[in-house]
Amino acid sequence: MIKTRNMTMAVLLAAIPALLVAAPKPAPSKTPPPKSAASPMPAAPDRSFMHAEVILDRLGFSPGIIDGRPGLSFTAALKGFQTSRGLPVTGEPDAATLHALSANRSWRPTVAIKLTPEILAGPFVGTIPHDEDAQAKLPSLGYKDPMEKLAEMFHTSPATLTALNSPDTKLAPGAVITVPGVVAANKNYDAKLPDHWRATLATLNVDASQPQAAKVVVSKHDKVLRAYDAGGKLVGQFMVTTGSTHDPLPIGTWKIYGADYNPKFHFNPKLFWDAKKSEKSAMLPPGPNGPVGVVWLDLSKEHYGIHGTPNPELIGRTASHGCVRLANWDAARLALMIKPGTPAIFTE
Repeated sequence: MIKTRNMTMAVLLAAIPALLVAAPKPAPSKTPPPKSAASPMPAAPDRSFMHAEVILDRLGFSPGIIDGRPGLSFTAALKGFQTSRGLPVTGEPDAATLHALSANRSWRPTVAIKLTPEILAGPFVGTIPHDEDAQAKLPSLGYKDPMEKLAEMFHTSPATLTALNSPDTKLAPGAVITVPGVVAANKNYDAKLPDHWRATLATLNVDASQPQAAKVVVSKHDKVLRAYDAGGKLVGQFMVTTGSTHDPLPIGTWKIYGADYNPKFHFNPKLFWDAKKSEKSAMLPPGPNGPVGVVWLDLSKEHYGIHGTPNPELIGRTASHGCVRLANWDAARLALMIKPGTPAIFTE
């Protein structure tokens, strides 16, 4: 299936040469990659798919982790974009869709950035213990290391960053690396927002210019959250994880009461069916690797919310405890699009 779609993309791109023109590839590392079976060089991302992912991401139709490969999240993002533009909803990068995307072809699939002390700043916490009591003793549930921070910053994965560069690339001030082209154009966030939240938005490359959502609709079947403006136009879509057999998505119409930025998390084992009898309540510190990620959008349904995640690669592929879970960068973006009182409609 992947081979067929790649061939289709190649044919369509030949017909629309203005879109996704390959940018110069970064120069290969002077030091050859180590010949180690334990750390093979990841396969290079397909630049055509990555270009489409970057454009979709920047337009608000999130493909999830940007990795230059087709898949569930990429198909869902295409469907959302196609719906918003009044195109046939195929979920495929067909000619009409690529033509519409080509309006933003100046957004390159990758860009080169010079690492700075600020970009590489921690604190980093290393491997996070699984036990909540141990997590509660940490100063924060921050990123494990600079690579994990960079991956979230550019809406990708450590493996993709390695493939775009080299296993030998050193993450140090002054080093130039290649990353997906999702650098936010506008970081002039509302001055009324807390300083720590504006810093988080900047780290996650969330653009300050976002459309206002009059309502959000979560589809359990499609595994997406759709944001609509006051005129009923689809202005954003994000892949989500929604509930489980034990904790199903609460179908109905709710309201978003407000946002808790970089929240602490009160772990109450009584609310988790899979908690061990020996586990006790614990207040977990804030951080992107906390159970609810960087933001909690509180719902009128008690104990339920829309929130981030420490595992963006699992969005849409695993279960939750009933809440709606998004990648941190998508949850942060959604937080800029809503206001207290925004309806949240959960459907089958």
